[in-house]
Amino acid sequence: MLLHEITLENFGAYRGKHSLELSPKKNRPIVLIGGLNGCGKTTLLDAIQLALYGRRANCSARGGRGYDTFLRESINRQSEPSKGASVAIEFSIAVEDREQFYTVVRRWGADGKDVLSVEIDGEYSPVITNGWAEHVEEILPFDLSSLFFFDGEKIESLADPEQAGAVIRTAVRSLMGVHAVEQLRTDLAALQRRQEMTPKDQELMAALEAREAEHKAADMAVEVEVQNQGKLKTTVERLQGDLERLENEFVSEGGHLFERLNSLDAEHKRVKSQIEASDSALVNLAAGSLPLLLLRDQLETLNKQAQQESEASKAAQVVDVLADRDRWLLDLMGEDLPATVRSSVSRKLAADRKKRAAVASVEHGFSLPHDAVAQFAALEQTLVHDRQRAQELLAESAGLQDELDTLDRQLASVPDQTRVESIIAKRRELLDQVAVARADHERSGVVVEDLKRRREQLDAAVTRARKDAGDSQWDAEAAKRLYDYAERTRGTLTKFSTALVKRHIGLLEVAVLQSFNELMRKRGLVKDLHIDPQSFTLKLWDDEGEELNLGRLSAGERQLLAISLLAGLMKVAGNRLPSVIDTPLGRLDSQHRQHLVDRYFPKVGRQVLLLSTDEEIDEHLLARLKPAISHTYMLVHDDTKLTTSVVPGYWWTSGAMHVA
Repeated sequence: MLLHEITLENFGAYRGKHSLELSPKKNRPIVLIGGLNGCGKTTLLDAIQLALYGRRANCSARGGRGYDTFLRESINRQSEPSKGASVAIEFSIAVEDREQFYTVVRRWGADGKDVLSVEIDGEYSPVITNGWAEHVEEILPFDLSSLFFFDGEKIESLADPEQAGAVIRTAVRSLMGVHAVEQLRTDLAALQRRQEMTPKDQELMAALEAREAEHKAADMAVEVEVQNQGKLKTTVERLQGDLERLENEFVSEGGHLFERLNSLDAEHKRVKSQIEASDSALVNLAAGSLPLLLLRDQLETLNKQAQQESEASKAAQVVDVLADRDRWLLDLMGEDLPATVRSSVSRKLAADRKKRAAVASVEHGFSLPHDAVAQFAALEQTLVHDRQRAQELLAESAGLQDELDTLDRQLASVPDQTRVESIIAKRRELLDQVAVARADHERSGVVVEDLKRRREQLDAAVTRARKDAGDSQWDAEAAKRLYDYAERTRGTLTKFSTALVKRHIGLLEVAVLQSFNELMRKRGLVKDLHIDPQSFTLKLWDDEGEELNLGRLSAGERQLLAISLLAGLMKVAGNRLPSVIDTPLGRLDSQHRQHLVDRYFPKVGRQVLLLSTDEEIDEHLLARLKPAISHTYMLVHDDTKLTTSVVPGYWWTSGAMHVA
């Protein structure tokens, strides 16, 4: 993944439209962005995350505010509220053997409701836009975004063993392929369950029970919302943060797909029915005159024969009459006509009779009817129409098949109910608590109306579920074989997952230790490093073989350890994602800063965005970093207008000041 451009319009301190070109040049991975504290460096980091993840983004300025409130209050105060604000990011990823370009734009107005638009290779994609929350997880999973978009505080938190363990666990599962193996095991379990529940009556009962349970829950939610409209807003904001973190976990586990299971099934049946109707129409065409298109040459030959026979019939009718006509003409000319002229006319008339006699002598070998020419003309019109209709049906069938493939992939991603039922229970509890705490009666009324509409939708869904009864066949023997094969495969995948974790941890231990020793000023402080494959906790040993208490490390050394952990994770994962680092040198001394500039930033990946103050990347470090820099920018803040602008250059390169 490579970032190419980020654009902010009326977002935070940025009034108007500001764009930064981020594409790295060959062997120059670094984009250096300078600005003093409060000039908008962290806002750039927030803009990238907001464009990609929307409601789930970990924006630094959000705090405990609701998403809509955060968006409303992030509109630049010096701009016209009616214009709203937007953030956009252009990036590319490698797809097979080519580069695919994305443009993701998120806009919102004074109401705080955002609108997302996604273009792929310059063309708007409604399918990807509607399914962006799932699609972006395939590019850069949300759980991993903190490994690539981070600031000094995040680095400090990673120095904590428990925080580091959580990061390692997440990275090994998602970034290094273990999550895909675990997901495959889960999908196989879902396949086994479907084999047990495929009979039509069981499927209908399960669908009804699920819809009725959701309907009952919707009734309860409406009642709770109506009864609890007087709670303080501060309580809502405190609980909202917990709820959104649970929502992120719910989405990460695939719960949103679980909730849409029945609607996805219904859509799948509808599309499949349309494909069958299209195929049936093609069969009907094939049963008519359409196959005669394969005999175009033979039909053309018959058509020509019919035309010749028609002409022959007409000629035969007039040959005898022409003989009498020719004698009459010669008599009419009289004896006074010169002999040469008379002879010439006689020869021409005889030649005409001979020519017509030749036409009349055409053999009628095919026994064609007298109106064969008209029949062939009518057949040609029919074939042209049938061919056009067949092409239309084939195109329609291809489009429906693509839609069916998308639905199949979504259905295959639906998680097991046991994986999300605990999250659903927790979420429902939090929703009830938030509803009790709402003080704004009008907003609570909106929520009540939304829940009522949801209940009405569930009413219709229950009705549809009672009517849905497709043809189903149950092959018990085949289902048992499939169940057994899936069970054996799941066992193999469990062993493979364990071995894969051990292998990646081994590589990670080597990479982290190597990076840490390269960055450390004290040689030999850490001799060995171990990561537990069960708890993913990180332990260090000194040169005497004694376990090293992390508390003995200075704040700067702990920060270098956290940076080494991030560097090791990126190295083992193949350095395929960009890094965005906000003020990373705060707690480091001059020698450690120089090590980072020389040994980390230019080598950590294909693209590194550094957000720095003048005291972090100073004139000395800038000179050392310069060979690896593609672009430099300054964030210039106007204290009179309270706005920030983006200008090319950096301190000591362009002469740009930090304040206009």
